[in-house]
Amino acid sequence: MKKVGKITGKILLWIVLALVVGMAVLLLVRQIGRSVNAKTPAGGINESMLVDINGTQQWISIYGQDKDAPVLLYLHGGPGSATSHLDYAFTRKWSDVYTVVTWDQRNCGKSFATSQTDPITADIMMQDGKEMTEFLLDHLDKEKITLLGHSWGSLFGANLALAYPEYYDAFIGTGQMVDFYENETRLYAAAQEWAQGDAEGQALLAKWSPDDEDTIEALQARNATLERYGYGMMKDGTDYSTFAALLFNPYYTLGDYYGYLKNSDAVFAPYQAFLTGDMATLSLAGRYHYEVPYYSINGDRDYQTNYWLACEYFEQVDAPYKEMFVMKDATHGLLESRSEEFSDILHQIAETQAQR
Repeated sequence: MKKVGKITGKILLWIVLALVVGMAVLLLVRQIGRSVNAKTPAGGINESMLVDINGTQQWISIYGQDKDAPVLLYLHGGPGSATSHLDYAFTRKWSDVYTVVTWDQRNCGKSFATSQTDPITADIMMQDGKEMTEFLLDHLDKEKITLLGHSWGSLFGANLALAYPEYYDAFIGTGQMVDFYENETRLYAAAQEWAQGDAEGQALLAKWSPDDEDTIEALQARNATLERYGYGMMKDGTDYSTFAALLFNPYYTLGDYYGYLKNSDAVFAPYQAFLTGDMATLSLAGRYHYEVPYYSINGDRDYQTNYWLACEYFEQVDAPYKEMFVMKDATHGLLESRSEEFSDILHQIAETQAQR
């Protein structure tokens, strides 16, 4: 028995040593990868900072291979769903034609603040967008910048372009949101058709409706419905390694990742009333006149933000120039699931803008 105990002890020791060595190697590889991604391209820019915006500190990163390139401000979705833990993996694919700015909007990602307890409003978000734009124009010495918004960011960006056209040279919406309530009404109608003859699907539908999405349970049931019928945001995964993107993120320390997970519930509390109330004031319904070029990139299987509603809106848009790109068989996560194809489209837009 003693001999067996000694053997068991040695095995456990070797397992512990292997784990320690493996962790040390992983941390070393992470440090090397982060160092590579932290480098500034020759003639380019690679910065990250907290900026004083509308009474709060909000985090941005700026990356480009040519400081003279047009500036593109990427507006993430949600609201409140920062992507800074991995978005450099797909936004840097645009950095040969744009100086790309990624922004963690108020109270999420690296902009999270425990002091943000009051509800977020449309006026607050619009002021944030205006002040961030003004900061970038000054900091990067530009006369105008391009807006790229995804999902909620597309609604946010369209409103900024409509309100302050003097600041922007183009608006690009992807996963374009037009009107929150109409979007949810169309999704629910489609889901009722999908669920015919499907008892489990009908049980999910009983947990949410366009008039009742103000609880976590209802939102989870809504998203589970999309997943069940093949329309989930990330049904195709990503065309890059998410693990590598997280491991080699030059902007995130291990402490940042801990904070991201720890604060995940608190992030959305100030946005809850906004999502089901004040956000409706930003609806694009009936607002078609843009003073800047209008581009739309949408997946034809996107029910998260309704593809057909985005197409109908595009047809009504009056702009100096407009163009729509359709990504076949793509759902709402098209920036990540088809990042190469999406990047090719952005390069086309950059070329069109340069020739205008």
